[in-house]
Amino acid sequence: MRCPWADGSELYRDYHDFEWGQPVHGRDALFERVCLEAFQSGLAWITILRKRPAFRAAFDGFVVDRVAAFGEADVTRLMTDAGIVRNRAKIEASIGNARAVQALDVDLDELLWSYAPARRARPKTIGQVPAVTSESTAMAKELKRRGFRFVGPTTAYALMQATGMVDDHLADCWVR
Repeated sequence: MRCPWADGSELYRDYHDFEWGQPVHGRDALFERVCLEAFQSGLAWITILRKRPAFRAAFDGFVVDRVAAFGEADVTRLMTDAGIVRNRAKIEASIGNARAVQALDVDLDELLWSYAPARRARPKTIGQVPAVTSESTAMAKELKRRGFRFVGPTTAYALMQATGMVDDHLADCWVR
């Protein structure tokens, strides 16, 4: 059995089976996930999955130092790129967040993973999967304190799910 949200699309299925909930480490890899979760805000995740290759191309592979160097010409370029979500606030937040990563006095990996809760039993139903937790609220608060934008508690929890900080695959899901 597979988590029911992964049904209906090969892209969702593959994301569920091979990525979602698997531990992600490394500054650039986690920065990419922070950005994509922020772009997803208010949209269906399938929209971001479909556009992910274009996002990676448009944002130079989400290499923090490259994105942090983006200027107004890059914002203009990104606003005309139909392959990505063209939301100025989210684009500018991604660039600002890259600069916030550079300014950290701790590695992004260490910072984000410090909020991972202790392992718990997998939920039995989708209804038992939270949208926000005390850990995601604390993570969002700390990221905002450090200058990050578009990283509220719900986005932070989605990031935790996507990067394996929490395991919200259902109890009867085959993914381990």
